[in-house]
Amino acid sequence: MIDPRLDKLAHLLVNYCVAVQAPDWVIIQAELPALPLVDAVLRHSLQAGGRPTVNLKSDQLQQTFLENAGKEQLAHVTPFERLPAEEADVLIYIRAADNTRSLSGVDPSQQSAFSQARQSLLGTRMQRGAEGQMRWTLTDYPCGAFAQEANMSVSDFEDFVFKATFVDREDPVAEWAKIGAMQARLVDFLKGKKQVELRSPSIELDLSIEGRTFVNSDGKRNMPSGEIFTGPVEDSANGWVEFSYPAIREGREVEGIRLEFKDGVAVKASATKSEDYLLKMLDTDEGARRLGELGIGTNFGIQQFTKRILYDEKIGGTIHLALGKSYPETGAVNESSIHWDMICDMRTDSEIRVDGELFYKDGEFQV
Repeated sequence: MIDPRLDKLAHLLVNYCVAVQAPDWVIIQAELPALPLVDAVLRHSLQAGGRPTVNLKSDQLQQTFLENAGKEQLAHVTPFERLPAEEADVLIYIRAADNTRSLSGVDPSQQSAFSQARQSLLGTRMQRGAEGQMRWTLTDYPCGAFAQEANMSVSDFEDFVFKATFVDREDPVAEWAKIGAMQARLVDFLKGKKQVELRSPSIELDLSIEGRTFVNSDGKRNMPSGEIFTGPVEDSANGWVEFSYPAIREGREVEGIRLEFKDGVAVKASATKSEDYLLKMLDTDEGARRLGELGIGTNFGIQQFTKRILYDEKIGGTIHLALGKSYPETGAVNESSIHWDMICDMRTDSEIRVDGELFYKDGEFQV
């Protein structure tokens, strides 16, 4: 029998996050371990009048492809990959894993080539999402592999996920409305602002947000959410940052990352672990060394680092910077085949000033 909280999460994804209705073509894209949640999402999508298609993937199959594909095979984007990006009304991503390190032995150049070939698909999805032509949402299934990464038992991790998404509450939508209202006040304050200064023992970075829009992320696209974010002016970042937590991408864990920016470009980069992978990702394309996002986590119900960026970038008292592709709805225009979030703790001896005014201090908003 399905956990009632899991069924409630499926209902939230379908009816709140993407608001499925007839005759939406709904693509449910997921990994095999997420099958219980996929089944519930499929049922709720049908009940809402959608026309769902399920696309199940596998860590093992992805590993086999990347380890054995030649250049032409990596570059070939099939019609099956193009159709969801170009035609779907709704995309629901459900991530899960049998082994979060399944791609750690794959040549990074293979991963880079695969991502580069699909850059246009990423751009199409983000543009259609920004223009309202497609609704999308992303969540994690509380599987054993993710629990192990978070150093929790499966049952404890399930409790963590269901608490973070508010499906342990009587009315999850009402809880997300509260977060949305709180963040709306912050977004309103930031309208028309130009310059941001980030200061802490781990960061001294200045950047421009002139002409850019902050987005109120209230659980519709990420579940859970709890952040406000924008895209910095592409040539404006100057200074340095040392990220507080490991940055994880494609099964690689990169620790001790330090980046130095000059006129928007990461001119120096180092890491204490997996530095070679970091440098190869930065050389993926021209946009990979520029910032595509500045985000501020507002979800103070999430305080534990889990090695899952979906939760970790929302931690109240942190900021995150993403290298690569920017979100069009922010007004940013950086293009890249990657979008890689990295987190900096701002809860101690830290502040953010906006046009010289104190906006944020030691993890708390001041406006």
